[in-house]
Amino acid sequence: MSGYAQYLKDLLRPLRVYELEGTANGGELKAQGQALDGVETGLEEIQREMLLSTAEGRGLEAIESLLSRRPVTADLEMRRAALAALLRIGGDSFTLAAINDNLRGCGINAQARETGEAGRVEICFPDVPGIPDGFEELREIIESILPAHLGVEYVYWYITWALMEQKFATWGEIEALGPTWEELEKMVE
Repeated sequence: MSGYAQYLKDLLRPLRVYELEGTANGGELKAQGQALDGVETGLEEIQREMLLSTAEGRGLEAIESLLSRRPVTADLEMRRAALAALLRIGGDSFTLAAINDNLRGCGINAQARETGEAGRVEICFPDVPGIPDGFEELREIIESILPAHLGVEYVYWYITWALMEQKFATWGEIEALGPTWEELEKMVE
């Protein structure tokens, strides 16, 4: 026996008034201890789920229900960071550094850059060659973070001929792999 039942018995044992083993008193303490163990388990879950930094399930879902956008990642740590970034978005979140921080925090591998033209920004995906998977959802989130008056231009990148020549000695090597043109464009690693 462990937990609160043992704690209650240990608390009463020095009094030497109660028979604690094999009696109704012992059974009652065991039942009360089990109930307190259940309360402790419930309180531990509440404590974990009430903080964004430790929430794993219901707490994250509750925060997400308050927001108009949801993180685009299923990874627990990235999801927490994304929610923290979404919660930080406010009236003063429109500097380039704050916008990039919010994009990173939302789990979006994107970067905003100034174009030199007033009212326009470029959004690039530095670690993702080509158009990222789930782009339409990403675009909606990005454009909800950016100030509405800004024009947005998306910039994509692909493998260059020079990089392809470094990576493959002949076209035969490429043909042996059998990639589609879209797969070949994204072979940058």
